Amino acid sequence: KQWYQRRVRGLMLEELREQHRLHERVILLGNVEQSKVRDVLVQGHVFLNTSLTEAFCMAIVEAVSCGLPVVSTAVGGISEVFPADFVYLAAETTPDSLTTGILETIERMDRGEVMTVGEMHERVTAMYSWSDVTRRTEQVYRECSKPKQPLTSRLDLQWSRAPVAGTLYYICYAISYLIFVITSWLQPEHTIEVVPCRYEDGIVEKGRPNRLGR
Repeated sequence: KQWYQRRVRGLMLEELREQHRLHERVILLGNVEQSKVRDVLVQGHVFLNTSLTEAFCMAIVEAVSCGLPVVSTAVGGISEVFPADFVYLAAETTPDSLTTGILETIERMDRGEVMTVGEMHERVTAMYSWSDVTRRTEQVYRECSKPKQPLTSRLDLQWSRAPVAGTLYYICYAISYLIFVITSWLQPEHTIEVVPCRYEDGIVEKGRPNRLGR
């Protein structure tokens, strides 16, 4: 189904290019292999992101890392990815608003107000790195592995939130805990195989390097 939807969108874009005679100005690349993303990005001058919904948007991180100023819709978490000097956020998710953003970005480039490729890359490297992601992921797991409050304390907390909702929380919590006890009895924790992963000296599994080859 996803393949079919992508194909339909591709045909629509090809029809638009035919209709407006943009063969010499618009190139439709289709899917680009991850290893070739950098080679494609460095051919451009401005990266335009037209997402209607978005969470983090890795695409604009890759674009800025390659030295491209970004013009984007202000949806989802895009506004939290970079400071304002990296990304122009369109006021509205409309073609006119995005066009304004592109023109203003080009004017800034002509005036020399945009960072160089090297400056962009260095700042992105300082802001985002796998080492930092790993450190923060480990912190989340450590927080999750801390000793939990006693069951009675957790139930009292749910009970105190509201007379009606608190009662419902109390019942749902009690049922969930009962299910947990039953499943733990049917399959004790010591019978569950532990995943043998170690993140020491760049080794994920004994004798096997990680995906970065380090």
